[in-house]
Amino acid sequence: MANILYLVHRIPYPPNKGDKIRSFHWLKHLTARHRVFLGTFVDDPADWEHAERLESLCAGTCLLPLDPRRARLRSLKGLLRGTALTLPYYADRRMKRWVARTVEERSIDAVLVFSSAMAQFVEPSWKMKKIIDFVDVDSDKWAQYSRSKPPWTAWIYRREAEKLLEFDRTVAGRFDVGLFVSEAEAGLFKRLAPEVAGRIGYIENGVDLEYFQGAREYPCPYAPGEQAFVFTGAMDYWANIDAVRWFAHQVFPQILKHHVEARFYVVGARPAEAVKALARQEGVVVTGSVPDIRPYLAHARLAVAPLRIARGIQNKVLEAMAMGKPVMATPMAMDGLKDTGELDVFVSEDPGRQAECGRRALRERKFLPRYSDGNRRFVEMRYSWDKHLEQLDALLAQL
Repeated sequence: MANILYLVHRIPYPPNKGDKIRSFHWLKHLTARHRVFLGTFVDDPADWEHAERLESLCAGTCLLPLDPRRARLRSLKGLLRGTALTLPYYADRRMKRWVARTVEERSIDAVLVFSSAMAQFVEPSWKMKKIIDFVDVDSDKWAQYSRSKPPWTAWIYRREAEKLLEFDRTVAGRFDVGLFVSEAEAGLFKRLAPEVAGRIGYIENGVDLEYFQGAREYPCPYAPGEQAFVFTGAMDYWANIDAVRWFAHQVFPQILKHHVEARFYVVGARPAEAVKALARQEGVVVTGSVPDIRPYLAHARLAVAPLRIARGIQNKVLEAMAMGKPVMATPMAMDGLKDTGELDVFVSEDPGRQAECGRRALRERKFLPRYSDGNRRFVEMRYSWDKHLEQLDALLAQL
């Protein structure tokens, strides 16, 4: 049993959005085997109610409030300092002091950093094992954002892409191991930072297979006769906002025109104003936060993942497949998954082809069946958290 310092940019509980799902399962795995000292920020006041749960898991914690509005103002210091804006966004003297004190007093054997912004709290001179989970190539995500923004704001996104890549390359050189969420993400970073390629690996995401089971009985959340296309995710996240707007405007009307019973359900917490506005469109329902997304998946005709800005493996896709749900997605949403050719998945970035897929799914019940045993078996075989995190155990065993 080792003493592990685990630094995470956002409180890893509850596991209700992409990064928190991954960071929580890593924390759960680590605390079952080691003494973990957790340092993290809380950017949603509602999450403070979970502090006690994390304190019961860990040997020590430092949970600090982070006001996103103030943090965005603070991030502008990066323009003056010539750094990525992400770094001053998370800069905090209290966290730095807690980390230093913990390393000094707790005989830390290894430091595990989740998201490169937290690497600023790790001193290069420390001799213990240092592992960083970059998760995605975030610099490339900023570059993708820049291509969808107007010229007068695109430059700030391009700048962030350049500065963050510069920082991540430096960090990767200072840590023993740099990890990503997929082989494709790791390969991209190796091409961008060939000087550290030998230190780069990947650990894929998993699914809570006991929780996400489509074969169970769930109450139907839809009105009688509705045929639902469902998107799940945090609806204040720009990539998700862009995805549902594109689907609602470009794809869904072509389905509704031929199938008046079709509905597009957007299921997820904190919907932005641009998402709420979609509810004024015929056939579109924006639910906001729901206590359980599984009934929406279980009773949907298709799960849709029309992401046009994405990196890595999408948890929303894995969860839908674990529920035995056929999936209609863009190539970006499926980029991190391998060997999906025989699955009940339709992949296209063309709105006309997606619309035809949706119409055919309603018209021909054998095309993309309502329940897909193949999709369920795929995640059972390939995306178990325990199986993937054995790789983390192997890295820590080298202490």
